[in-house]
Amino acid sequence: MNNFEFSRASDVADAVRQMAADPGAKFVAGGTNLIDLIKEGVARPSRLIDITRLPLGRLDETGDGGLRIGALVPNSDLAYHPQIEKRYPLLHSAILAGASPQLRNMATTGGNLLQRTRCFYFYDTTTPCNKREPGSGCSAIDGLNRMHAILGTSEHCIATHPSDMCVALAALDARVLATGRDGERSIAFADFHRLPGDTPQFDTNLKKDEIITAIELPPKGFATNYSYLKIRDRLSYAFALVAVAAALEIENGAIKEARLALGGVAHKPWRDRQAESQLHGAPAIRESFVRAADNVLRDARSFGHNDFKIELARRAIVRTLTQAANGTPQSQGDKRIR
Repeated sequence: MNNFEFSRASDVADAVRQMAADPGAKFVAGGTNLIDLIKEGVARPSRLIDITRLPLGRLDETGDGGLRIGALVPNSDLAYHPQIEKRYPLLHSAILAGASPQLRNMATTGGNLLQRTRCFYFYDTTTPCNKREPGSGCSAIDGLNRMHAILGTSEHCIATHPSDMCVALAALDARVLATGRDGERSIAFADFHRLPGDTPQFDTNLKKDEIITAIELPPKGFATNYSYLKIRDRLSYAFALVAVAAALEIENGAIKEARLALGGVAHKPWRDRQAESQLHGAPAIRESFVRAADNVLRDARSFGHNDFKIELARRAIVRTLTQAANGTPQSQGDKRIR
């Protein structure tokens, strides 16, 4: 049993002060991931700081025509917000692809970003894991690695990031707002999560004393030509083997702008700007999408049990881009791939 203290933050400044005063503290809101980690003995916080009463539950227009999503907006509220459904349907679709209605009711926007990997060995405290104990080794590399990464891996970790929402946020060029002792800063979504490198214990570039306050979406939401496709072992309540978020702007049959992000394949949501650039100006046809898929997977590496993921990812990229180009996004109600 891990004993810990419990306190409640009165405002953002108080939350920052409490976190800065206790290196072993953790923020808790919905708790849909953190409580699991505590129960399994993976996380052992000295204090839980309740942030549920902070004024971070709003969704507001930004000055440039985008949207600011408070860190405590529940995933369900976000998915079904009229502005999200109308202007950012890719995000709407990705959220509904994740978890279950009950979990989405509890999970928060900020907490979704901070999910830790669902690697079996990370959760099993009897096995070596560099994320839990740096320098102990990565059991997954030579173990059961069917769910593990094929891109951006290192000799220290091949775990994957579990979020669906974050894949869409990566494709949409979102920004993360965070506040710490040094004030507020805005972080490009591409720079928020980390690849494992030789420090797999760090999932994000968030500073220890910082709290996520909001996510900002730019004005462009790609509301016409988009799709979010999630391939998994069962049709509900399962993490992605491969997920693809695709967003296109098409003019006269040619691709004017392309966004492409993958989930289930790397330690962070994987976005390949080189592959996106290759699509710019190309005809919105299968041949263009096949070349883009080959480009995304040019450095893919598998580890035995997950060898199938490379071809699965290739096919998923082509299918998702085709759905986006045709304006026929993948349904999250009827999850059969069409």
